[in-house]
Amino acid sequence: MSTTFGTANEDNAHLSRAESKTVRRRSLALLGSLIRPVRRRFWLTIAAVVLSQAARVSGPVLIAFGIDGALPAQRAGDSLPLALTGAAYLAAALATAGLTALYVTSTANLSQAMLLDLRVRVFRHTQRLSLEFHEKYTSGRIITRQTSDLEALRELLDSGVSSLASGLLFMVFTATAVFILDWRSGLLVLAAAVPMYFLARWYQKHSQIVFRESRVVSARLIVHFIETMTGIRAVKAFRKEPENAARYTELAEEYRTVTVRSINLSGIFQPGLVLIGNVCVAVVLLAGGFRVLSGGLEVGVLLALMLSTKRFFQPVDQMAMFYNSFQSAQAAVEKVSGLLEEVPTVRPPATPVALADAAGTIDFNAVEFRYGDGPVIIPALDLHIPAGQTVALVGQTGAGKSTLAKLIARFYDVSSGSVSLDGVDLRRLSTDDLRRNVVMVTQEAFLFSGSVADNIALGRPGASRPEIEDAGRAVGAHAFITDLPEGYDTDVNKRGGRVSAGQRQLISFARAFLARPSVLILDEATSSLDIPSERLVQNGLAALLRGAPEEPPGQDRRGSTGRTALIIAHRLSTVETADRVIVVHDGRIVEDGTPAQLIGDGGRFARLHGAWKDSLV
Repeated sequence: MSTTFGTANEDNAHLSRAESKTVRRRSLALLGSLIRPVRRRFWLTIAAVVLSQAARVSGPVLIAFGIDGALPAQRAGDSLPLALTGAAYLAAALATAGLTALYVTSTANLSQAMLLDLRVRVFRHTQRLSLEFHEKYTSGRIITRQTSDLEALRELLDSGVSSLASGLLFMVFTATAVFILDWRSGLLVLAAAVPMYFLARWYQKHSQIVFRESRVVSARLIVHFIETMTGIRAVKAFRKEPENAARYTELAEEYRTVTVRSINLSGIFQPGLVLIGNVCVAVVLLAGGFRVLSGGLEVGVLLALMLSTKRFFQPVDQMAMFYNSFQSAQAAVEKVSGLLEEVPTVRPPATPVALADAAGTIDFNAVEFRYGDGPVIIPALDLHIPAGQTVALVGQTGAGKSTLAKLIARFYDVSSGSVSLDGVDLRRLSTDDLRRNVVMVTQEAFLFSGSVADNIALGRPGASRPEIEDAGRAVGAHAFITDLPEGYDTDVNKRGGRVSAGQRQLISFARAFLARPSVLILDEATSSLDIPSERLVQNGLAALLRGAPEEPPGQDRRGSTGRTALIIAHRLSTVETADRVIVVHDGRIVEDGTPAQLIGDGGRFARLHGAWKDSLV
């Protein structure tokens, strides 16, 4: 048993290493795709870094030549070598300053261009992902990808990469110069690099784990904060402040603990590097001093060796500081690249079938559906809804009503079978044709920041002001909108904060009606309305579905046939406007007929209708 257990652990370890390699390859591929559009500036920056560090390293070499060569020549009456050495040193200093300024500014422009590309790419990709992803991936985690993760990457790209690269090149060039000046001293510096390498590897191994934990804990902290603030009404209604505060304190303590661990690692790493550097300088001074006394080494060379060895370890501390940013950014890139690797489960067709103006006939053909790898929610369903028919879907909570609506709107694709509009499989329709022909109004009446008119116009961008106001009148929203401080130009503020829940729902109704779709889906869309508002909406709904005069002549694509409507409601008063009622239970259609027929049959709908009547009493 112990052998088997050990093998399993080895397999798991191998799998973990394989996954780590995959993540690293994915992250490098992302960085490569960001560099590709700005590759000319990238190579210019690299060249500036290389040349600036070469010019910087030349200083001690020129000093050695000046002391051991130019000064003796000056004593002999030849002042040209000393003048040339001074001029070369000044030129190297100017070149170092100019090239450093060039690569610093170039790095800033380069990093901002890459971040702009990545920020836009993350937003567009996240918006393009299917509803299935957004229902599983919390909004707090998505916000973390766009905020703290990209901020960590910005800190690295703005200054961290150039500092790491310039520091590493400076150390390589300095070590080369030391070898050129005196190979024995070069071996001493190389020997000092061995413990420095092992110390760096130790730090890399432990800090990588800590920084990944830090990103995870940071994301949890942000998610908890966002969920608390977003659901603040529920928090206050159920007195969850102490519980939420305790949870937040726990997460904040975890974040503090992880941060302290990273600081403790730096507290060992940085002093360790400084100690190794100082010991190396002392050894070079001791060995070189004895060789100068014995005549085996010139004074100028020893001075250059001391300067070079001292300067060799100067970037290490700075590199160690930015290595923290590197680890944090590496973890952030892994998260962002993982998000960008997500693939939409609902994809537009490669060769779409054109359907600009659909009549509105809906067919479910042997449809089965499950969420991911879960159990079957909709088993083997066949359903025909003629164009222009108003159908009410009723049933208990969890019966599958909203799932059917999501399939018609193609928020999800069926697991097998097909859903078609006017005989065309929804999977063969372009996104534009589908969204133009099928509009869904959910129970969450979401309003974007902007005016009331802007929110209504989302249904049909480019609509005129009279058309927007006609849509408001049609659903009974015109009266309360004109009573707002600036009427249709009133800013609804974030999430519609200046209007009530029922008013938000009416605005979303006006938005949907302005779109004039072939198929209109109302998913619990009247749940936020009071009785008077619900009656107004029902009147507007009935008028618009039947091609009423409220709609300007010649603009209803189907003439007098009306548009197909699918109404999901627990309030059976809404169902009374339907031509047909379909009762859903466990994803199956158990009753189908007119409201009067089903009430007379005494089945599920009759019982639901009776319970609703009793609730009114």
